[in-house]
Amino acid sequence: MGYEIDFLPVGEGSRSGDAIAVRYGNLFGERSEQTVIVIDGGFTANGDALVELLRNHYDTDRVDVVVATHPEQDHITGLEVVLKELSVGELWMHRPWMHSETIAAARSASFKTLQLSERVQESLSEASDLETFADELQIPIIEPFAGHSTPDGCFTILGPDIGYYEELLSEIPGSIAAAAASLVRKLAEAAASLVPESLFEETLTDAGKTSAQNNTSVISMLNVEGWRSILTADAGMPALERAANRLEGEGYEPGDCKFIQIPHHGSRRNVGPAVLDRLLGDMGTEQTRGSAFASAAKEGAPKHPAKKVTNAFHRRGYKARATQGKAWLYHHEAPPRPNYSPGEALPLYGMVESSDDE
Repeated sequence: MGYEIDFLPVGEGSRSGDAIAVRYGNLFGERSEQTVIVIDGGFTANGDALVELLRNHYDTDRVDVVVATHPEQDHITGLEVVLKELSVGELWMHRPWMHSETIAAARSASFKTLQLSERVQESLSEASDLETFADELQIPIIEPFAGHSTPDGCFTILGPDIGYYEELLSEIPGSIAAAAASLVRKLAEAAASLVPESLFEETLTDAGKTSAQNNTSVISMLNVEGWRSILTADAGMPALERAANRLEGEGYEPGDCKFIQIPHHGSRRNVGPAVLDRLLGDMGTEQTRGSAFASAAKEGAPKHPAKKVTNAFHRRGYKARATQGKAWLYHHEAPPRPNYSPGEALPLYGMVESSDDE
């Protein structure tokens, strides 16, 4: 069996997002021998691009599974286009209003009664609309908690588990303070100085923190005949550590994956040395263990992706690539596709931005 993972370019200005298509099975055979999955849909225009990709390159109008990793506009807005234009077998999405009385009560008021930023309110509203639209189309909705998988077992959810998810939901209504703290961080980052790094010198720390909403992200794994690919959406370190616990419980060793998505478009607050060592292996290797991809807006630098983050993957044997306005393809035992390539890897940068996390 083979597989293809397509990262479409998502971004408005410096704001990044995700729109990913996955196909696996006998890619030289009939559609019935393949499984097609869409993971997030970016904005509306990205949904149109996903539909075009699946029709032109996957040669199909049918998607077996659509995954909405978490309720953020830059991840789910385009999924309504996919549901409308294509035949969809199942929609995998969390429904926070079914796990929180507070969020459920706020739903009828478009979540405006919660102490949330306007962006988070709009994202929750879009997630609610996506559920309604799927119900109208009679598309089954499944909540993707840890352990759920496709019938063939090749595509599995690593996190979150339901207990952790509900714990995170209780933190979301207090996110105004988190938004204020984020603004302070951004101001500090704007004045950040440069510090040196090398193959053996790392300035990324385990001190980074991300929002509860990001930590609700679906973390998934594609395992095709032992070729593992880990997709992380916007998950932060606590969520990734839990996913690592699950993997290790199943015999996973550091570096066992061939491909990994760099979380949250390459933000330095989502990964640190400890979890990267568990997933990828020790730093300081010139050996190629696998590949890493970041979905980052064309104007996302220096935040998306942060150089100290792509360096951290590089020094563990996973040279990083970023969309930055271009579509990238990662594949194994797949038909050749004209004008597509995995793209040029980002270098190991000698100087990286300092940060307030240090």
